[in-house]
Order: sequence, then structure tokens, then C-alpha cells
Amino acid sequence: MKKKIMKAAMLLLMSAGVTPVMAQFNLGKAVSGAVKAGKAATLTDAQMAQYVKESIDWMDKNNKVCEDNDPYTVRLKKLTQGLTEVEGIPLNFKVYYVIDVNAFACPDGSVRVFSSLMDIMTDDELLGVIGHELGHVALKHSKKAFRTALLTSALKDGVASAGGKAAALTESQLGSLGEAVLNSSFSQKQESEADDYGYDFLKKNGKNPWAIALSFEKLQKLEQENGGGKAGKLSKMFSSHPDTAKRIKKMSDRAKADGIERPANNMPAK
Repeated sequence: MKKKIMKAAMLLLMSAGVTPVMAQFNLGKAVSGAVKAGKAATLTDAQMAQYVKESIDWMDKNNKVCEDNDPYTVRLKKLTQGLTEVEGIPLNFKVYYVIDVNAFACPDGSVRVFSSLMDIMTDDELLGVIGHELGHVALKHSKKAFRTALLTSALKDGVASAGGKAAALTESQLGSLGEAVLNSSFSQKQESEADDYGYDFLKKNGKNPWAIALSFEKLQKLEQENGGGKAGKLSKMFSSHPDTAKRIKKMSDRAKADGIERPANNMPAK
């Protein structure tokens, strides 16, 4: 996240009477370099699964994770109660106490929500964001993105293995991989599919699907207020693939076509 966006998030929290004392999301020291093309075929599903676990464990260790009794964790647990798997993939949720406004899900079912995102979203909007991220997992987008990230961002000499066991990643490689996971670039089609998944996810769980459009609106406004526009990088999940305005319109049009009324109050939960 660019410094101006982080500053904006802090100002937003301060205006709400919250004193931001959390740190920026930690990715460690990234490493440059690309994998040798011939090595891509050597990465098995089992090896990738190991790297997914290693990567999420590293991010959990190097960022402040809210305790079980923390209000953020209590709220997230309440919202996701009964949500145990997606397409047979077991889910686990944690909150990172950081100033960045974001969330992501890994192909192993690990879902990480940032506290500053929770600060600006209502419960339904937050579920819409989670539904969108779960869409990337359910539709295998995250698996493909992680594989690409692993083979192009984290490892500069290819995937070494011995007896089928994946080689351990260094601290710098894990930091680089974490950055790639956080900033995963999905195609326009994949983003649109994940949006639709999030919309259907809300309906399936008895929530007003307008919430996903409203969550987009809030993030778009935060970007625009700070000069980000389409070039802003507040969050890759709300990037210009397609641009946010078109995504808002598509979700709004779906809700209108379903005869669902836009909620009058969309203030964040206290």
C-alpha cells in the first residue's frame, strides 16, 4: 500500500475516534529474480500445498494476529459461524491488526482479514468481501495465482526437491511470496466470477446482496478521496480488472433485477 493510502486509512480511523497503533502489514524483505522456465513442471500439488502452509505460517508469525478474545476476532467468528469449508476445502479465519485496508484467502482455505478493513465495513459488507475472496478459492483462481507467484516471485533458481519433498524457503523468499499472494493479479473474468460468487454467497447466507456493491463503493470513495483513482492500489481485490465503477454497477443491477432494496444504513458495526 502506498504511503498516502496508509495515511488516509489512519486519518479515517482517527476521525472515528480510534487511535491507530497497529503497524503496516509486514512482508519482510522481498527477493528479485524469476524461476527458470523448465522448472515449472517440477512443482507438484503436494509441494505447492507445503509452500502455501509455509507462506501463511510465516505471515501469521510476522504480523500481529488478534487474540481469540479480541473484539475484532470475536466479531469475525460471529460473522463466519458455521462457515467451515468451501468446495471441500476447510476454512480458517484470522484478523491481522494492521493499518492496511485489505483481505485475502489462500488456496488452503486460510482467510486473513485486516482490522482496518473491518473498521469501515458493516457486517454484511464484510461478508461480501469474504465471499468474494472465497470465490477465488472455490473457483481455483487462488491456486493458479499462488502457483504463478511461487514460480515467478519467490524462487529465483527454481523449485529444488529431494525425494518429493519441497525445499524450504528462505525468509526473504517467504516475504516475496507473501507480497505476491497479497497482490495477486486476477483476470477481468476471474474478478467478475468472484464478484458473482460473493453476491450469491450473501444471498445463500440470508444477507442482502447489495452489501457487496456497497463495500466496493466504500473502497472506491477511500481511493478517490486520496487521489488514487484507477491507479490507486488500495487493494488488488478491488482493482481495475474490471474497474470498480463497472463492478459496482454490475452488482447493483443484479440486486435491482432480483427486486432487492438497497439498505438505507450502511454504517460500520461498533
